[in-house]
Amino acid sequence: MALPVLAATAARLGVALPEGALEYFERYRELLLAENARAGLTAITQPAAIEARHFGESLALFAVLRGLGALSPREPGGVVRLADLGPGGGFPGVPMAIVDPSIAFTLIEAHGRRAAFLARVIDELAVARATVHHARAEDVGRAPGLRGAFDVVVARALAPLAVLVEYALPLLREGGLLATPKGSRAREELEAAAGAIAALGGTAEEPHPLPLPPDAAPQDVLLVRRTGPVDERYPRRAGVPARRPLG
Repeated sequence: MALPVLAATAARLGVALPEGALEYFERYRELLLAENARAGLTAITQPAAIEARHFGESLALFAVLRGLGALSPREPGGVVRLADLGPGGGFPGVPMAIVDPSIAFTLIEAHGRRAAFLARVIDELAVARATVHHARAEDVGRAPGLRGAFDVVVARALAPLAVLVEYALPLLREGGLLATPKGSRAREELEAAAGAIAALGGTAEEPHPLPLPPDAAPQDVLLVRRTGPVDERYPRRAGVPARRPLG
């Protein structure tokens, strides 16, 4: 069987893979490895590790969001809009798009070569409801049609939570959810981001453990919901949130 690690992971998570999905993932892995040296997509290059870490952990986050009801349309016939901030090689957004093509994905990537790679992946895998924005998160957060437009924002290993909320909350509609997996210092990041979350009209929710195999280092999914208005001052200009996180 192609991609046995991914197939077993999907079964463990209760994520049904659409017909042909394993072939799409296999082609995705081929593209990732072929373009990695040029675009700096990942430090993980062993095929089985790509299945477990990149594909499997993306599906684990998908399973958490689905369990929370965050991937269900608010109205019958509606579409969930999800933004992936700084996906690099496409994680977690592209694996999610492969397993659930009903969701509208926007991949926001500041690095030009990585953005070009993502556009190629979307084209070759025929991911119909996915688009790539080659832009910084601070600029997208002020863009008409994108500010306040998303139901869910995800990010994986992009920035500390105190910085990430300034990127993400302006993109969310009121009631929308930011979800970001974090490692052993997750609770510390959540505590340190309390001031930023409040300043940006958000409310922290109880973290959820990322459903990983027993031999994997534990991660928690930090969750911040936009519950109030976001001041027009935010996000600040490019580079400022990372240099001077809100306290």
